[in-house]
Amino acid sequence: MSNSSRRRFLLNAGTTALGAVLLKGCLGNPPEPGGGNTTAEQAAPVELSPEMVPETTQVKLGYIPIAEATPLIIAQEKGFFAKYGMTGVEVSKQANWASARDNLVIGAQGGGIDGGQWQMPMPHLITEGIITNGNKLPMYVLAQLNTQGNGIAIAAAHAGKGLHLDITNAADYIKGFPSSAGRKFKAAYTFPNANQDFWIRYWFAAGGVDPDQDIDLLAVPSAETVQGMRNGTMDAFSTGDPWPYRIIAEDIGHMAALTAQIWRFHPEEYLAMRADWVDQNPKATKALLKGIMEAQKWSDDPNNRAELVSIVAGRNYFNIPAEILTPPFSGIYRMGDGQPEINDFKMGPLFWKDDIGSVSYPYKSHDLWFLVESLRWGFHKDSIKDLDQVKQIIDKVNREDLWKEAATEAGFTSDIPQSTSRGVETFFDGKTFDPENPEAYLNSLAIKRI
Repeated sequence: MSNSSRRRFLLNAGTTALGAVLLKGCLGNPPEPGGGNTTAEQAAPVELSPEMVPETTQVKLGYIPIAEATPLIIAQEKGFFAKYGMTGVEVSKQANWASARDNLVIGAQGGGIDGGQWQMPMPHLITEGIITNGNKLPMYVLAQLNTQGNGIAIAAAHAGKGLHLDITNAADYIKGFPSSAGRKFKAAYTFPNANQDFWIRYWFAAGGVDPDQDIDLLAVPSAETVQGMRNGTMDAFSTGDPWPYRIIAEDIGHMAALTAQIWRFHPEEYLAMRADWVDQNPKATKALLKGIMEAQKWSDDPNNRAELVSIVAGRNYFNIPAEILTPPFSGIYRMGDGQPEINDFKMGPLFWKDDIGSVSYPYKSHDLWFLVESLRWGFHKDSIKDLDQVKQIIDKVNREDLWKEAATEAGFTSDIPQSTSRGVETFFDGKTFDPENPEAYLNSLAIKRI
């Protein structure tokens, strides 16, 4: 959406000042000059041995202004990149996921980016040329940036209809929309065949609603989705922090579920880079990883969350009032529609460790789940055909070896997982995903395309 279009939208929508500020931050306006945080105390540089000196100090990382971008921003502002010799990192706000993808194809030398924050499995799809018009651009997944921080929002018109975590009893209400409302129940996410699409699909299907047949499910920009929830043309939204705050605060709707409820400590968004950049700069890659690891550890300290919020809320980053970010970064969520408030630090975004294992480590078992879900829903069926191919793609894209090397060099050896699999994963509806037997998971699902 252009700046002129955005202004027209705000005028037409009649949003509050709070909504306008939120909208500007979440849609990814260009940074304003002098808007960076200059008061954050910088980490002291470490003395680098010759074998650890980066091949280059320059890299351009793209991000979307949502909670998942936090480690990139903190690593920059707290000096963790510079600590390991990466003094020329540029953290670049992207307008949306499609723009980030296109800028990656261009590359930093052409005015784009070298890598950055990604929904999964975008790096795998870009590697295979599936979402780049057949242009195969190899990528490497290097680290997970966070867990949690997302949810399913429901428009206010559906209050009292039982659209909460378990929608089994509301399935007939949703599926009956064509006869009662003259149209299908309409739901949205921000980019197709990736995280937010998967979360809302899983939630619908677990309640007996087929997301491909019983409803209209489509990719819609966040601002248009929220306006649709206001005016009655959009019913549900798969969204990330800080949007849930606005939806509740402005009585746009309620939160049916947090993804932390759907799948506790689930994989969320990742650091991934162009493979050619990593291959040319392996030491710089590990220096980036060390800076992000330091940022993740720092960010998970509750004592640092107030400073974290003040940094990411700045006008060069999210550009929204700090009070909007404070509740989710504290694990506090007003759910609305008569549901109890959630007040649990570990239900909000986490960045380094959780109660199961590492957050930062890129488990191959998590890559597997995302691509198995792609098979489940028939995504890219002409390009991704079976589990053998899925595993080959993962082995090509996932560079857990570089994560381990970076963690070892940084002295984080006690935090290195012993396995590339986190083991059996359990979802809110009782379904389990065993990475050793993904066929059993697929067979257990009642609603699927495969």
